[in-house]
This record gives sequence, structure tokens and C-alpha cells, in this order.
Amino acid sequence: MIDVFLERCFERSLEVAFVQEVTLAAQDCFDLHRIQWQGSLLARDGRRLVCYFRAPDTEAARFTLRQAGAEVAGLWAGTLHDAPGEDPSTANVLVERAFPAPVTLAAIQAIEDAGAACLQNHRVRFVRTCFSLDRRRMLCLYRAPDAESVRLAQRLAGMPLERVWAFRQVLPPPENSTPHH
Repeated sequence: MIDVFLERCFERSLEVAFVQEVTLAAQDCFDLHRIQWQGSLLARDGRRLVCYFRAPDTEAARFTLRQAGAEVAGLWAGTLHDAPGEDPSTANVLVERAFPAPVTLAAIQAIEDAGAACLQNHRVRFVRTCFSLDRRRMLCLYRAPDAESVRLAQRLAGMPLERVWAFRQVLPPPENSTPHH
């Protein structure tokens, strides 16, 4: 099984309940193709969404999500990297990074380490990175007072960034509470 991420943008705002409803409606198809929804991050304004899945491979995820009616242009495989001692459920701000050429996780980490004081001064704590297998895309999760604190700390630290946004987590229901038909 691999980690697969789907990034989507919407013209109209989505609500947490809608994201849960649509995702759970596809559960039978997910089960058939061994796709496991791990959770989603919904922008506070409801117009950006990142969904995280475990899947046998990227094509199985692409096929299954397309069958469920999702636009899959923003689908990519990657790896998760958690900060030691940090709980991913505490994250509330996402930083999107795109690179014109492949980068190493170590190179980006070195820039962030050099700017650690900037993060600390703005009460920003790194929690998790989702790093694409092609090494050109990165989503970094932080715990912070707000998105502006992260944006400012990132710029002062010299970190590359494409977009910064606050989010709400949308999680699958506990195993025993999923209705079976």
C-alpha cells in the first residue's frame, strides 16, 4: 500500500458534512479496490481540499476516485514524514510547495532548520510533510495561531511556498460506526 493525495479546488464552498457524506458514499467502491480514506483537509473557506488515501498503487486510486465522480488531475503518490513528538491531529495550517526541479527532503529541511527561530517567534510548529514521489510537490502541515503567522514565518525563514491556508480536518468515522447496507 502507498500514500496517495488528491488536491482539489472548488468555485463554491464545501462543508465538512458534505465531504464526509460524499466520501462515505464511495465506501463500497473503495472497499472493492482496497482504497482506504485516511482523512481530508478542508480549507476554512471550503474552497480547497486535500484528501489522503492508502491504496495499492496510484492507478487503483485514480480509477476508483474517477468511478466515484472525483476530478483526479491533482492526484499524486507520496510519502509522509512526521515531526518527532508531534501529533498530526493538532495541525491546522497547510503550506503548499511546488518545485520546478526535483528537490530532496533534506534540502528543504535544512532551510527550515535554519529558520527555526522564525517559526518559534511566530508560535509555528511543524507537524507533518507529504512529499511527492517525483520530489516536485510538498504539503507541509503546521500547528499555529493562524495562516498569516505561518505565511510570515515561512517568508522570513526563506522557505519556498506557493499557498498557505487554514483548514479543518475531516476524518472517517470510527470503524464500528460506519453503516453497512
